[in-house]
Order: sequence, then structure tokens, then C-alpha cells
Amino acid sequence: MSFDALTFGRLRCFTSRERSLLILSIISSLIYFLTQRWHLFPASVILKALGMAPLALIAFRLWSAEGKTDPARRDLIILGLALSFSCLGDIFLDLGSSRFFIHGLSSFLVAHLIYIVLFYRSWKRPLRPSFSQLILLILILIYSLLMANWLSPSLGAFANPVMIYVCVITAMVLSSILAGFSKPWIWIGAVLFLISDSIIAAGKFKGGVPFRDILVWSTYYIGQYGIAIGYLHEKLGEKKSL
Repeated sequence: MSFDALTFGRLRCFTSRERSLLILSIISSLIYFLTQRWHLFPASVILKALGMAPLALIAFRLWSAEGKTDPARRDLIILGLALSFSCLGDIFLDLGSSRFFIHGLSSFLVAHLIYIVLFYRSWKRPLRPSFSQLILLILILIYSLLMANWLSPSLGAFANPVMIYVCVITAMVLSSILAGFSKPWIWIGAVLFLISDSIIAAGKFKGGVPFRDILVWSTYYIGQYGIAIGYLHEKLGEKKSL
């Protein structure tokens, strides 16, 4: 498999440094995936952070290279910020203490808000959703409403922050669909992000989710990877893309 396959096609201005960072992210995420059942603290925190931090660094590096003169790169700093807050949320959640849950929730809440800004900037004006987009929007809204209704009786003191979070992550997914990107990687990634957080919530407030850790990390990392690399490809990809 060529490196271009990892980035959904050839990316212009992707240097050996960016390639190394991407490989570091993939390898770290795989090691974390394979070892998370033992929760090898603090190695698990480091591995989890190294899954996301290199993606943020790639976005910042590509922005700083020519971002001040190339309009296609200016939004990359927003992508980098969203990935950075996601990395911070990963760290808080992996600390394992209930008192850090709200910190992790807050970090991801900020990440989703930043993603909303990022996707909104790509909306076509005037906004005219296609039939397939409308179907996706309705399905996501139904899913989120059902999930919120199912979780609600078990939330207790977390009711308000969790419901706010559900609204924001749903808005993030909807905004990614409405952006109408040329390839589906970004909105698919956003949907996987939503699924990952749904599994976390189900495990924490309902309990008994089979293969919870495996499902959470795989959907989360693939989702974030799809958003990050999909967006880079959207902005920097060559016309002869895969």
C-alpha cells in the first residue's frame, strides 16, 4: 500500500516530516488499541496523546508553511485547534478518575465547537442541501434524540452537561454533512466520532457494553483520522486523487 492511500490521495506540500508525524500517529494509536485492556499508566496516556497530537501538529505545520498567503491553508489552524482540544480530552479521560470526566467532556465540547466553525466556513452560499444530505440530517437527529432519551433517566448530576454535549456533537455532525465536501471522509469521520461518544456514554451511565474499549477507540481514532486527513485532502489534495 502506498503512502498516498493513507491520505486518501496525493497531498501537495506533504513533506517527510508530515509523513513521519502521520506514521507516528497511526503506530501510537495501534499500540494503544492493542494494550489498552491493561491500562499501562502512564504509558497509556502517552500513547493516547501520541495518537492525536501528531495530527494537530501536521495541521499547524501546513498552516505555518504558507498559511498567511495561501487561502486554502488558513483554516488549517482551526483544524489544529480542534485536534489539540481532542488530545487534551483524551488525556483527561484516560486518567481514569470520575473527577476528570467533566474536564474531558469540556475539552471535547470545545473541540466540537471549533469543528462546527471549521465546517461552517465551508458551507456553500446559499445553502441548498441535496436530498441525500437531508436524509442524513434526519437520521442523525433521530439517532441523537433517541440516545438522549435513553440516557436521560441515568444521568443524575451529569444531566445538564451531557445534554449540552449531545446537542453540540450533533450540531458538529450536521455541520459536516451540510458542508458538502467533495469526498465523504469528513462526515463519515464525524458520524464515527458521534458513535464513539455514544458508546462512552452508554458504558458510563448504563453499563454492560461488550467490547466497550475496543469499540470506543477504533471508532474515535478512525473518525478523527477521517476528519483530519479528509480535510487536509479537501484543501491540499491534487485533482488526481484516489
